[in-house]
Amino acid sequence: MSVKHVSVHAKWIIGRVIGTKMYKTAKVRVTRLVLDPYLLKYYNKRKTYFAHDALRQCTVGDIVLLKALPEPRSKHVKHELSEMVYKVGRVVDPLTGKRVEGTEFVEPLTDLPLGLREDTTLSEKLQELNISAASSEADSPPAQAPAS
Repeated sequence: MSVKHVSVHAKWIIGRVIGTKMYKTAKVRVTRLVLDPYLLKYYNKRKTYFAHDALRQCTVGDIVLLKALPEPRSKHVKHELSEMVYKVGRVVDPLTGKRVEGTEFVEPLTDLPLGLREDTTLSEKLQELNISAASSEADSPPAQAPAS
């Protein structure tokens, strides 16, 4: 009776999809920084993994999370796609909530919040928030004189 021991060092891996030509399989490149002990400089070390993509939802450029399989599906496929961390091409600006392509907005910016308008000055913004320099000084506790 022979026992087959499979050793996978990393259980969870995050990487970028570089190919989806194979059926239900994604080719994922994982890059990590490695310190050269002599030069004391970091350089990129890349490794390529094949991952099972059952739903064929990956496209080239996606950032994905891979999970190691308990036993390999084939000679090369030893991981499966667990989660799409970042889908390429679907970028949303966190401040406005609008879609972005490169540095341009896809939709026109019409309904901006009060804090993002450029025509208001700082004093007007402070008045909207009911903040003034005099009230901040009055709210602070008085300074105590040191006892000698």
